[in-house]
Amino acid sequence: MFPALSAFGYTTGMKTAISIPDDVFQAAERLARRLKKSRSQLYAEAVAAYTARHTEDEITESWNRALEGGGDEETDAFVAEAARRILERTEWQ
Repeated sequence: MFPALSAFGYTTGMKTAISIPDDVFQAAERLARRLKKSRSQLYAEAVAAYTARHTEDEITESWNRALEGGGDEETDAFVAEAARRILERTEWQ
């Protein structure tokens, strides 16, 4: 956009305006100060974490859609047992 401006501290990222409740804004301000981060960095990291978490939801949904396609009984039993074992070893947040 303005390459010369980056020398003056402007970021190359997208700028946007959002509206959030006052209490959320104040909590974010306190957190940014405590973590010694800029507001932009805090919001960017928060949105990145949120989108990453929801990407996992998309992966799960795609697996569910694939499994709904079905198969023969032997394959279904194998898949169900494999899924059960994986879920038992998965640490849930």
